[in-house]
Amino acid sequence: MARSNDLGHDPVGRLVLRLAIPSMLAQFVNVLYSIVDRMYIGHIPVVGDLALAGAGVCGPIVTLISSFSFLVGLGGAPLMAIRLGEGDKEGAKKILSNAFLMLCILALALTGVALLLKEPMLMAFGASGSTYQYANEYLTIYVLGTLFAILSVGLNQYIICQGYSTVAIVTVIIGAILNILLDPLFIFGLHMGVRGAAIATVVSQAASCIFVLCFLCSKKPQVSLALGRLSGSIVCRILLFGLSPFMIIATDSIILIVLNSVLQYYGGPEMGDTYITVATIVLSYMQLITMPMAGITGGTQPIHSFNYGAKQVGRIREAVKKVLLLCVVFTGVMFLISQLAGYYFAMIFTRNPELLTLSAWAIRVFTFSIIPLAFQYEFVDTLTALGIARGALTLSLIRKALFLLLIVFLPQFAGAQGAFFAEPTADLVCSILTSVVFLTNINKLLDARMAMPDGVQLYQ
Repeated sequence: MARSNDLGHDPVGRLVLRLAIPSMLAQFVNVLYSIVDRMYIGHIPVVGDLALAGAGVCGPIVTLISSFSFLVGLGGAPLMAIRLGEGDKEGAKKILSNAFLMLCILALALTGVALLLKEPMLMAFGASGSTYQYANEYLTIYVLGTLFAILSVGLNQYIICQGYSTVAIVTVIIGAILNILLDPLFIFGLHMGVRGAAIATVVSQAASCIFVLCFLCSKKPQVSLALGRLSGSIVCRILLFGLSPFMIIATDSIILIVLNSVLQYYGGPEMGDTYITVATIVLSYMQLITMPMAGITGGTQPIHSFNYGAKQVGRIREAVKKVLLLCVVFTGVMFLISQLAGYYFAMIFTRNPELLTLSAWAIRVFTFSIIPLAFQYEFVDTLTALGIARGALTLSLIRKALFLLLIVFLPQFAGAQGAFFAEPTADLVCSILTSVVFLTNINKLLDARMAMPDGVQLYQ
């Protein structure tokens, strides 16, 4: 299980598959956390639909909390891989130590802030008088497990960047299987309802966290976890590298907040909660596409980072092409499934005929541009892996800003349903823009790296 891939010498095609497939499956399994919760919540007798809407309101806050784990996880992991490519194992060890301390500090701070502000946040994020009770029950318990969620997700990136892709997926599978087993026990067996779903999630995340810590503290990885002192320069560098993935995920929370508010406003008392429930189902489905694709592009980042540090730019070019092909194939398959089987996915959450019809329609609309989105994901993640944080962040924020503007703008002409057209429009426009920028600049970046003198350390 602890076999490491040789990022500098293994054939690139096989290396891409050995890193991408486990990472993709890990993210797919990770999505089951929220989907399984929502599936069981949606089938709670009598109050299932309202409880599902309440859990959906918690989505932006849960996403925002998770984004901080990626700030440190995806911020330090590429930098650690670059150090390993340069042969600087001691430097890699310092990065891991600083990342662990940063994750602990962030987790404790987020727990306090979230508990303090949960009521105004939930009301601002789309909770109604009917759904607030369920949202409050779920969020209170989930927030108490923030430390486990932050550490398990954030530190798992430092397992992936060392080439231990199988260990990384085991981390996620442990939590997912526990969640699947505990959800029905707590929700229905112990009659705990929404609170049971949250408890099952926290227990599952705690198990994943323990596994990650045990592995990183053992002698199995190339770089083991050891406590040290915070270094201002390392902390700043991790934050700079992680700013792009953090903003991508954190702004998802803002978008979800605005989407829920717009749907509640334009849907009115008659349809507001219905549209939020539909959005919860659709966004759960979108996670089945975007999270595994992020697993593909994020899981293969160590190839780019390591070889950038080792000045093997030919391997980077080859890896980008193969990763992009894998993403296109994946999104092509998911596009067909989305257009044909959205109704059956919605049946996982509800048997309400109106919700099923609206959800199937919204899934078809939301996923219309997922194939071009493959280019956006791979090109932005490649720039992040190479340390081009400003470019990756700018391209990501342009897409989010356009998405946000369209959510607000389109319903003024097409009603609440117009908000669902914001996603495919933003994805198509920004994927084209990102492709043009990346293809125009990538060769210049790689040539500049080759021109650097040997022994000069990147991003000190």
